[in-house]
Amino acid sequence: MSENFIDRAIRYIDPVRAKQRMQARAAMAIVGGYSGASNSKRSLSSWLTGNTDADSSVLSDLSKLRSRSRDLVRNSPIATGAISLVVNNTVGTGLKLQSRIDRAYLKMDDEEAELWESEVEREWSSWADSQECDCARTLTFNDIQSLAFRQTLENGDAFALMTRFRRGLNPYMLKIQMIEGDRVTNKNNLSNTALLSGGVQKDAYGAPVFYHVLKQHPGAVYQSGAEWDLLPAFNNRTGLRNVIHLYNVLRPGQSRGVPYLAPVIESLKQLERYTEAELMAAVISGMFTVFVETETGQNLPIPAFNPTTETSATSSDEDYKLGNGAIVGLAPGEKVSTANPGRPNEAFDPFVTAILRQIGMALEIPYEVLIRHFSSSYSASRAALLESWRFFRCRRAWLQQHFCQPVYENWLTEAVAFGRISAPGYFDDIKTRQAYCGTIWIGDAPGQIDPMKEVNASEKRLNLGLSTLDEETVLLTGGDFERNYPRIIKERRLMEAAGMWQTVQAANAPAPMKSAPDKEDDLEDT
Repeated sequence: MSENFIDRAIRYIDPVRAKQRMQARAAMAIVGGYSGASNSKRSLSSWLTGNTDADSSVLSDLSKLRSRSRDLVRNSPIATGAISLVVNNTVGTGLKLQSRIDRAYLKMDDEEAELWESEVEREWSSWADSQECDCARTLTFNDIQSLAFRQTLENGDAFALMTRFRRGLNPYMLKIQMIEGDRVTNKNNLSNTALLSGGVQKDAYGAPVFYHVLKQHPGAVYQSGAEWDLLPAFNNRTGLRNVIHLYNVLRPGQSRGVPYLAPVIESLKQLERYTEAELMAAVISGMFTVFVETETGQNLPIPAFNPTTETSATSSDEDYKLGNGAIVGLAPGEKVSTANPGRPNEAFDPFVTAILRQIGMALEIPYEVLIRHFSSSYSASRAALLESWRFFRCRRAWLQQHFCQPVYENWLTEAVAFGRISAPGYFDDIKTRQAYCGTIWIGDAPGQIDPMKEVNASEKRLNLGLSTLDEETVLLTGGDFERNYPRIIKERRLMEAAGMWQTVQAANAPAPMKSAPDKEDDLEDT
């Protein structure tokens, strides 16, 4: 425990009292407090921290975090692979809509509800599967999902504008416009305040009111002056979002998001540099370099390597050659030295593996899944996949709730308003609207290490009543059992008509168990 000036003065005047004072301070340190908050320990004395709010911690570093995150995604194989891994497993080929309305509240029987849901899904597909849903006429809704999620991971957040205008023969006005987070800044570069920070203008409760959006990206090649649009966060008539702000909220009051790679940016960059250095050392080691040492130290003109069949050389030769099994004579005072960097480095792989394990922990991805290499047992590999899928499912649920569902509600409101979908009472009551807006979103199924074991486990869950055919179809194939059912019936009837169904049943029937022979039969055989 460190001694300050007052302690030293008391010790000089009254040593007994100084001893009692030190004992009291030591007792207080033992009774309460955390050692991690100590300022007297050498290991923690240089650890400088600050108590700032979320925006103060994020906004000052956000621009540099974004640029470095994007640079890593462009140039670091590990960063590129990590982002692509999360996007491909969370979004994949796209999250598909399945309408699931509240039948009891809307007083619909099963047949009426199924007809309404099928009609909505068909109408939704005509908009979502077309590039007309994109302002730039480039992406379908599945592509927009992937872009929005990738931007959120790389940049920390992404913005989707619910714009509306007529174009061509498309019956819907709703168009999605994706913009990068760099364009959302305070108008006229005003300083951050309690109600305006990071381009997000809030009310007294912290809810967004306006978003300040630059008309051009601040890093655009052609600049025509900084001009901002103030976009309202919500529609005054419907209460739906005009701007969808995608970011992961980690602290109360946080206005902007941080890149997914932010905690491991330094580790990834240092690992990239280390890998490049080891690669260069290995390349140099692969080039057999010979140095001719002379007493005078003068450089000798050595031409480019040209294999030759000569077996000897003298000091009068003007060219120096390397040959297969050659015997070369050197002049007096000359000797040959070779450069050997000692590569490949045997410690390279264990060190990189240890760093990648820490990176995987920070990114919530098991090491085996991060590098896409499964060298352990089936149980260990399956455990790694299950752990990663917990993370992917959480991300998928987040994307469904914060992006897919708001877009769908905007679209459905327009479809009902234009009379393309019949939904009595939709605009009369919020509970009725919520009853019509019920959905589930189906994504790609997780991978399987041993499909036979997975199918057998699925069959047992169904037999025990622990699951449904719909849930198992989603889990195993990512499909929709209700949509598959009519096709399954049709195919089964065709197989029965062709006499193939009996063959399939016989092939899948369990083999009969052989009964144990009687002891008397064994004696007779002997």
